[in-house]
Amino acid sequence: MEGVGIGRIVHYVLTEQDAIEINRRRVAGVGHSENWPAGAQAHYGNLVIEHEHVPMVITLVRDYNGRVNGKCLLDGNDYLWVTSRMPNVEEGYHVPGTWHWPEEV
Repeated sequence: MEGVGIGRIVHYVLTEQDAIEINRRRVAGVGHSENWPAGAQAHYGNLVIEHEHVPMVITLVRDYNGRVNGKCLLDGNDYLWVTSRMPNVEEGYHVPGTWHWPEEV
């Protein structure tokens, strides 16, 4: 795909499984106690849902068909790493688990 390269920012469409994984690992109301490991990083952020679009920085271009790896930037202190994601090819619909160029504003 033309223009696809490391460091480019695209939009990634979250899948149901992505949302479950992100929301599962995020904590709410965790206080400091003797049970919390010293130096542990808690994941905080707003809940996400399937079909939500998030910015993704491409970290590896896997092939010329547009498959990429990337880090999805979430509204919180964590991120989601995705691998071998294909570009969206549906006209007028963004398929979960795919990436696309940002829409014109």
